[in-house]
Amino acid sequence: MTDFPRPHREDVLIGAGGLLGGVLLWSLGLHTQGGRWLSGFWVLVPLVVISLMELVRRSAPRTALAVGTVALVADQFTTGSVATIAMFTDLVYAAVLYGSPSAARRIPWGTALISISITVGTLSWLRTPEALLLGVVAAAISVAPATTGVLVRNHRDAAEAARLRAEQTALLAEMDRTQAVTAERARMARELHDMVANHLSAIAIHSTAALSLDDARTTKDALTVIRENSVAGLAEMRRLIGLLRDAADDQDPAPAPTLRALDSLVEQARTNGASSELTFTLADRRGEGAPLPAPVEMAAYRIVQESLTNALKHAPPGPVTVSLDHSRRALRVEVVSRYGDRPGPRAPGSGAGLVGMRERVALLEGEFEAGPVTSDDADGGKIWRVRAELPVDEGNGAS
Repeated sequence: MTDFPRPHREDVLIGAGGLLGGVLLWSLGLHTQGGRWLSGFWVLVPLVVISLMELVRRSAPRTALAVGTVALVADQFTTGSVATIAMFTDLVYAAVLYGSPSAARRIPWGTALISISITVGTLSWLRTPEALLLGVVAAAISVAPATTGVLVRNHRDAAEAARLRAEQTALLAEMDRTQAVTAERARMARELHDMVANHLSAIAIHSTAALSLDDARTTKDALTVIRENSVAGLAEMRRLIGLLRDAADDQDPAPAPTLRALDSLVEQARTNGASSELTFTLADRRGEGAPLPAPVEMAAYRIVQESLTNALKHAPPGPVTVSLDHSRRALRVEVVSRYGDRPGPRAPGSGAGLVGMRERVALLEGEFEAGPVTSDDADGGKIWRVRAELPVDEGNGAS
């Protein structure tokens, strides 16, 4: 069994007010017409019916309008009540405002056609100019409230659409902000790892060597390397902190490293890896070509830096080769070291380095691979190879 919808409080007030007003007018003997077939209390019947329809003007607007129309027609056979006519106009207004979109389109046109038909029919029957007044009255109680309902509904729909657009805009802005914060945090994590991991790895290796070997010269050399890497690491940290702080002075941030600094990077790795019997070689076959886009240079530098850091951590004694090759479409970076168990002290790894390198290459829509492969140059053994291909077209910042 379907429950009858609970009327809205405003609808109850409208229905009760209309009913009380109509009863008051009837008790005072105020009517809209005279000489009808049904007189006396019969005028209250359409009044009560249309008052009840006010209770469902929101929940069932089409039904309320249909029954209200019948009540208005019945009211014409009585002495008539202004309250009945006034509540009928409200039912027309409510049917347009709360009804379906199709009803909101059809009711204004329907009321206009009915008003025109009443005017033409009355003129044809009475053949007097006064008949036009009946058409004006019909338009006033039907076309006017229907048109008002259309205007209010359009305004309400426009306000609702604006509210939804504002909510969607706010939601998109929040999503963009969240994505921007996430991307910035990932970028900061990559920068921090790439800048500091190399120095901390060298410090960890040499401090372990100094603690495990009871030799004064070895200890002195290890402490020298530890101090150099500590100073360099602090400098890198200061540069990163300077980039994160709001610029309170006119100092420019330190420039990002470029491939011109690879010689110094390899030389530093050569110094740090001397105690581990690692030899480092740079084979730069780029030649004299067009300048590389800044994001490509930055990514290539960090890939080499992280690869050398991994070699210092994990590679067994042997050569570590850094190769660069530049074609018209891409910059190829390759770092090769021996693969296997490493004797002596080694620094722990977190795996974040490979993730960071892969992310950097993915941002430039390049190709990346890292892992052990079989090599003829290593007497049939395996080598650890890091290979990245970075596009150098205009989409990556070339000018």
